[in-house]
Amino acid sequence: MRWLVLATGYFVLVLFVIGVFDLLLGLYELLWTGQFTDPIAVVGLLETVLLLLIIIEVHRTLLAYARQEPVVRIVIGAAIIAIAREVISFRVDEFDAAGEALPAAAALALLLIALVAAYVLVRWSDRRFDRPVGS
Repeated sequence: MRWLVLATGYFVLVLFVIGVFDLLLGLYELLWTGQFTDPIAVVGLLETVLLLLIIIEVHRTLLAYARQEPVVRIVIGAAIIAIAREVISFRVDEFDAAGEALPAAAALALLLIALVAAYVLVRWSDRRFDRPVGS
């Protein structure tokens, strides 16, 4: 099983390299066409950057799992990045009515708050249990 996890980790690295190449091409295209002032095009590029960060977190999770280390904090961090990506790309005009956008935005906000609270709780419990006895 460990070899499968490591092989998947190397595959994720290949995906990361392809993503970096795509990011550089997108940046070149933005500069060449002059769309670097278009907010929608810049948000698209930012989504690619956040997707690369998610790929890095998945790679970290795979390595931690292969080393039999805790992965909960890494997974929560990746989920926070994924929700942040959704929040950044959230557009009200993609909904049929503005009233439909409000529940979606509230759900994203609630999910982000819950994930940040879980992350803080995991960090706090890690510090609490990592202290030497007697301190």
